[in-house]
Amino acid sequence: MGSDQAPHVEIDGALAATRDFGVGVILVGQVHKVEPELRKCGWRGDGDRGIELVEAAEVIAMDDPVATSVRRKKKSSLRIGTKLVMEGRADGFVSAGNTGAAMATAKMVIGTLPGVDRPALAAMIPTKAAKPVLLLDVGANSECKPHHLAQFAIMGDAYSRSVLGTIKPTVGLMSIGEEEAKGNDLTKEAFPLLRQLSNINFVGNVEGRDVFSGMVDVIVTDGFTGNVMLKLSEGLTEAMLSMLKRELTQTAVTKAGAVLAKPAFRSIKKRLDYSEYGGAPLLGVSRIVVIGHGRSNARAIRNAIRSVKEFSEHRTSERIEKGINENRSQIGQMNTDSNLRISV
Repeated sequence: MGSDQAPHVEIDGALAATRDFGVGVILVGQVHKVEPELRKCGWRGDGDRGIELVEAAEVIAMDDPVATSVRRKKKSSLRIGTKLVMEGRADGFVSAGNTGAAMATAKMVIGTLPGVDRPALAAMIPTKAAKPVLLLDVGANSECKPHHLAQFAIMGDAYSRSVLGTIKPTVGLMSIGEEEAKGNDLTKEAFPLLRQLSNINFVGNVEGRDVFSGMVDVIVTDGFTGNVMLKLSEGLTEAMLSMLKRELTQTAVTKAGAVLAKPAFRSIKKRLDYSEYGGAPLLGVSRIVVIGHGRSNARAIRNAIRSVKEFSEHRTSERIEKGINENRSQIGQMNTDSNLRISV
């Protein structure tokens, strides 16, 4: 109920997902608003076309304060939706509402996997290579410690292997230089920890210019930096597409060229379109949670539901938990050492 165009895009996206992927969807929201729109689409009641409807009387809006609204609005679509997951009535949860509230609710109601200190939002960034790069964290944790980045690397590796099908993902640490000594205290302390992780193909530091090259499969960073990178890439994509469209419609010659190149431009636009990825999975929580843009369209909602299906089928949470357990001793030791150095 909290997205910019709710509940229309959620309804259209859910209907598309049930049709295209053979999944069932529970729409959680204010019935007096949602049901009439469903009826207009030919829906005849719970179970029809794979859609159920569950009442949630309250809504956490985009401008609501996260801490107070999550605790006070116990009948919100976020609270009730995540509760359905914990009760086993749903396999995963999708939201395009208030991102902070969605993350806080997921952590409070669903909880994290054993050994995970902080969940991380992971975003797909298109590259010039065949596959996108997985960037995390992109906003769940504005301040991090070295062992948090190590956990992000393990979670990103598991997601890349299971969902994206990468056999041996390469993992890079975002910094301001390739050399180990470059960066701030966080990256310099995280570097040796990442290098120690078993079964993680850590290739060292990467820089901002490397993000779109496709030279690595996973990039880890703190949530503040990652969110800036994500928003910058989204803004740059929109600006480039707008400038390209403007230039191609300037003269008769460029218009003719644009017509001939239309299939190529359509393909590029699709690769750059955020709605193709649906949303960002919140890695590290004990159930599947995918958080989309507030301005998500129906296609984005459809693909976010597809992401939940893929996440579930590939048992990604189990892979993350296994990776955390295998590396718990190294992470725990660095956690203790880092805290001691910071305290001194």
